[in-house]
Amino acid sequence: MSVHSIREVNFDGLVGLTHNYSGLAHGNMASMSHGGLVSNPREGALQGLAKMKSLMDAGYAQGVLPPQQRPDLGALRDLGFSGSNRDILARAAQQAPQLLRAVCSASSMWTANAGTITPGVDAPDGRVHFTPANLQSSFHRYLEPRTTGRVLQAIFRDEQHFAHHPVLPATPAFSDEGAANHTRLCGEYGEPGVHLFVYGRQAFGGGRSEPKRYPARQTLEASQAVARQHGLSDAQTVFAQQHPEAIDAGVFHNDVIAVGNGPVLLYHEMAFLDEARTLDELRAKMSTPLIPIRVSAEAVSMEDAVASYLFNSQLLSNPDGTMTLVVPSECQEREAVWRTLQDFILAGNNPIGEVIVKDVKQSMRNGGGPACLRLRVVLSDAERAALSGRVLLDDALYNDLTAWVSRHYRDRLTTDDLADPQLATEVLTALDELTQLLNIGSVYPFQQG
Repeated sequence: MSVHSIREVNFDGLVGLTHNYSGLAHGNMASMSHGGLVSNPREGALQGLAKMKSLMDAGYAQGVLPPQQRPDLGALRDLGFSGSNRDILARAAQQAPQLLRAVCSASSMWTANAGTITPGVDAPDGRVHFTPANLQSSFHRYLEPRTTGRVLQAIFRDEQHFAHHPVLPATPAFSDEGAANHTRLCGEYGEPGVHLFVYGRQAFGGGRSEPKRYPARQTLEASQAVARQHGLSDAQTVFAQQHPEAIDAGVFHNDVIAVGNGPVLLYHEMAFLDEARTLDELRAKMSTPLIPIRVSAEAVSMEDAVASYLFNSQLLSNPDGTMTLVVPSECQEREAVWRTLQDFILAGNNPIGEVIVKDVKQSMRNGGGPACLRLRVVLSDAERAALSGRVLLDDALYNDLTAWVSRHYRDRLTTDDLADPQLATEVLTALDELTQLLNIGSVYPFQQG
């Protein structure tokens, strides 16, 4: 197999039909500060698709993952609500409005949290390995893994090429947030990589300082368990603790403070509790020289980093060895961030030679930037050919998806609208059509019979 036949595919999550601003995510500054705003699900979905299309047009391999079934009426039934769908929604709205908002969350759009992936080139059996994240730290996301697992197994179905592992136990000790806390660093994609797992706390003692204001969502024990599931050795892994002060400043996932791809690691000086040890271990284990790009707190404050999502950008590799950084438009609105991009990152001695600005404001207001919206999967030609369904973006699929969004999505949604039984009906109609459009089979609870 040629090293050059192995490429990264970004699988972006489609923004769901119930995309709303309920302020559910504790520790996510954007989510908390925008709670109660009126959302525009149609605009959100089209913004996401426009980002996918522009990257596809620029030559990057782009895939699509479907949204989840929301409202999750099964979850409300499990919690004691009974009767017709209309009855359940009305009672939940009256008796437990926060529960209703949680079961309507469109947070599955942020597929960086869908799971952790190890490419076949790094796995002992040569297959691509998948572990869906349990997302147990928040109820609205805890509802996702079962459907996420079905979706991943429907697309990456061929057992010759793909291996699927069970979700970790949904307990605080094994709190797992997926690829948002995992970065693979390497030379060429087809060369052996080193996996950087970043955690916020240790569950079974022996840990150092922990955040005081907001919870640490990833445990060392969860990261170690995923590495074991995928057969990764000590020589292939680095486990680093996220700086607790960063978590308390609103850095709920590592991908809000650092982004890596190929040999490049772009990070804020407050990203890691032990920065020097983390870099030294990466250098010792990588087969290609690490290229660290360190942004100081003097250049970009923690407040600016969190508000702009500079580090939640997509770092994309180009065939000529250069890299492109896809940043949210909020980076232009913070002078220090924009100046750092132009005068330090672009002008520096590193492979990043281009910055592309994308408007994903509907997602950003809930705390998800360009990097949150995508799950990176490194695949060979044979593995791409083995994918099931119609999920790799081309012009025809883009046109079909934009038309599907235009047919089914509302352009205005308030938290009060979540109790509308008609919205629940609209979602089921749309998702049934989507599974046929993507040819992924019956992945949703309502399709299970």
